[in-house]
Amino acid sequence: MSVDLRSEKSLLRQKYLQIRRQIPKQTKALYDEKLYRYIISSASYKYYDTILLYAALEDEPDLDGAARHAAANGKRIAYPRCIPERHEMEFIFVGDPSELLKGYYGIREPAGHERFDPSKQSCSLCLIPALTVDRHGFRIGYGGGYYDRFLAKYSGTTAAVVYSELISEELPHGKYDVACDFIFTERGVMTVDKDQA
Repeated sequence: MSVDLRSEKSLLRQKYLQIRRQIPKQTKALYDEKLYRYIISSASYKYYDTILLYAALEDEPDLDGAARHAAANGKRIAYPRCIPERHEMEFIFVGDPSELLKGYYGIREPAGHERFDPSKQSCSLCLIPALTVDRHGFRIGYGGGYYDRFLAKYSGTTAAVVYSELISEELPHGKYDVACDFIFTERGVMTVDKDQA
């Protein structure tokens, strides 16, 4: 990644992190409830038997309700666990989000050992956190590249999860950035325009 691209992403990361932190807690709770409803009622969610989630940080969209719904309805759920020495992550199956323990970066992670294999064709949906995402599906996360490395090997469907005020028209991206297939917001499901990316 070029220095210019890295610094541009860094500035955008700071901008959208600040916007997200300014969302009042009551508004966030309302957004999270709407997101939950849109996720569990979406055709993609209903179709897939495995849902890859993330353990939300304090100001990220909370997916614990969707995880519990998925597990209660016979779907398998998995969460990422960081492998910091390789700057990679792996998804580990759990029965419920309550099984997660504080891990790397203070993020809740699974303690189990049953790995999801991203290289195998699977009927799975990966819900991805983002500070911002554009209309082409490119996202900016925290800058570690963990998701991009995972998504390079992943053969399932991907959806960014973000509040609508964090949607961008177009974001800078490099050759290793992987666009999401669609976007969940508190306003509904957005398709992405991959033809124009």
